[in-house]
Amino acid sequence: MKKEELEQMVEPLLEWFRKHARVLPWREEPLPYYVWVSEIMLQQTRVEAVKPYFLRFIQALPRIGDLADCPEEKLLKLWEGLGYYNRVRNMQKAARLVMENYSGCLPADYEELLKLPGIGSYTAGAIASIAYGIPVPAVDGNVLRVICRICEIQEDITRQAVKRKIEAMVAEIEPQNRAGAFNQAMMELGATVCLPNGMPDCEACPVAKLCQARLHQTIDQIPKKKPKQQRRIEERTVLVVRDEVHTLIRKRPERGLLSGLYELPNLEGHLSEEQVLDYLKGEHFAPIRIQPLEPAKHIFSHVEWHMIGYLVLVEEMEAAEKFLVIEPGRTEEEYPIPAAFAAYARYLQIRLGQEKYRSK
Repeated sequence: MKKEELEQMVEPLLEWFRKHARVLPWREEPLPYYVWVSEIMLQQTRVEAVKPYFLRFIQALPRIGDLADCPEEKLLKLWEGLGYYNRVRNMQKAARLVMENYSGCLPADYEELLKLPGIGSYTAGAIASIAYGIPVPAVDGNVLRVICRICEIQEDITRQAVKRKIEAMVAEIEPQNRAGAFNQAMMELGATVCLPNGMPDCEACPVAKLCQARLHQTIDQIPKKKPKQQRRIEERTVLVVRDEVHTLIRKRPERGLLSGLYELPNLEGHLSEEQVLDYLKGEHFAPIRIQPLEPAKHIFSHVEWHMIGYLVLVEEMEAAEKFLVIEPGRTEEEYPIPAAFAAYARYLQIRLGQEKYRSK
């Protein structure tokens, strides 16, 4: 599709966005910091799930300096349930560099933004265009899908060369004085109308008449992606260990999956009741009763946990090597526990991550 043809989408899309843009907390006052936080949170997470996280995060850490100075456990607790915890760690690294090198303000420069940890071309484009009005593209998965369908691009969008090609196409038609609105309009169209998996609402699309995939009935074939690699399956046994007052949690290693977070005790493999009791006795606990819990599954990007669980009542525990002995309610407020353990956390009457916000 020629530049002149693609440009025909600009005005209809901006008008549609003016009428149909969702009311989102980070749009009410698009400060650079707010745009940055929201865009990192929105990576692979639904908008409705992000709203309470964003509000809580900004309330706790209202300025970049607060993010730079935040203790890690508090930071991870604020992020609990969003997953991909290295994202918020990179945000803190970037915040410290912003405080050191940019007087506490995110730079109003696309290339400078790219130098910060955890900020790639999309996030830099979003901050630069939405917060500063700089006419640069912000191409996320929604925008890739919209452009691929309008232009009937049949190349693999997981290839960096294809993404760069689409970024260049968007840059050519970017309205110089309305870049932020245009980038958001394309994201919004992909998120609410030009939906994935061959299920767009073409009747509601303001640029349907330009769409080559619609014209040629190839929508369900676009965008193209190479098949995902099969996830590795890991079997684990999760233990909810309690006395009358306390439970056990432990800190995960500082490296690897879910590094630095806290977890319920868990063991490799699917263990029998007898094996679990033997393990706890070896850790100097005195089990009184054991109850099997329902199986659960949690999916990470490259690993899939298939879990079974046991609720074990033990005699009073005053201290325990390798573990933190704690009242369950404190874990909900103070200790970041990943959502992988949510199915078993309810036996402690606590809620993790997104589950806490759904009940409010």
